[in-house]
Amino acid sequence: MFNQIYIGYDFIVSPLQPATEILIAELGYVGFDSFVESEKGVTAYIQKDKWNAFILDDINILSSKEFEITFEFNEIEQTNWNEEWEKNFEPIVVDNQVTVRAPFHDKPTTKYDLVIEPKMSFGTGHHETTYMMIQHILKNDFKNKSVLDMGCGTGVLAILAEKVGANELDAIDIDNWCYVNSLENVERNNCEKVSVYEGDVKLLDGNNYDIIIANINRNILLVDIPRYTKCLNKNGTLFLSGFYKEDIQMIESKCNEDMLKLEEIIERGQWVSLKFIN
Repeated sequence: MFNQIYIGYDFIVSPLQPATEILIAELGYVGFDSFVESEKGVTAYIQKDKWNAFILDDINILSSKEFEITFEFNEIEQTNWNEEWEKNFEPIVVDNQVTVRAPFHDKPTTKYDLVIEPKMSFGTGHHETTYMMIQHILKNDFKNKSVLDMGCGTGVLAILAEKVGANELDAIDIDNWCYVNSLENVERNNCEKVSVYEGDVKLLDGNNYDIIIANINRNILLVDIPRYTKCLNKNGTLFLSGFYKEDIQMIESKCNEDMLKLEEIIERGQWVSLKFIN
């Protein structure tokens, strides 16, 4: 896995917003799994074995007359990723309580200090969806709860969930690189209660959780929500993100089918994160 090749696309976007957010969402739907935003646009990465020459044909925003988007692409070895993200990765602070930083940044004074080396994995806190999920974790009671972080990326949400009191945590991602990276970050943050697994919803059979976190994308969520519901304990909580405001009704309807009630909406830019209870 460590010689995995990625294809990197450098997009120059004008105007930046909301075009960059829409572009990232559409790219995520077709398989791109990592993004680095810049002052000019965004660089997006996809594993070469998931790439094809027509991968951008269904990216509608590229043909929109509202925005001007140009791009070029090339192959990138994963071993070059550290250099790429170190150029752009700055610490972030969420609600003056959580700092997400790289190992080479100074130790902060916030209550929670998360040291994340993302490599090719999604989830540094810079993206709106991860940021909002961190806000949900801070606002809700995780003490002595069993937690699932589905589509864990870097493992940052599971790591924070342990730090705020969860006592049993599973972090799952279908991507091998995310699995390896999450293992590294769990160890880096001295977590003792987070178990990391490589796979998909099939791993959930027979498991039950008080809280489920799923920051993926709309299409996957719509398919997997019934599987999450089966694993959710009575009086459990489901946090969802990875989609836009206009997707709320669709996501809520799917959750309502499984008797989940929408309790809270957090918005950041064009993105949203929802809290459901059963």
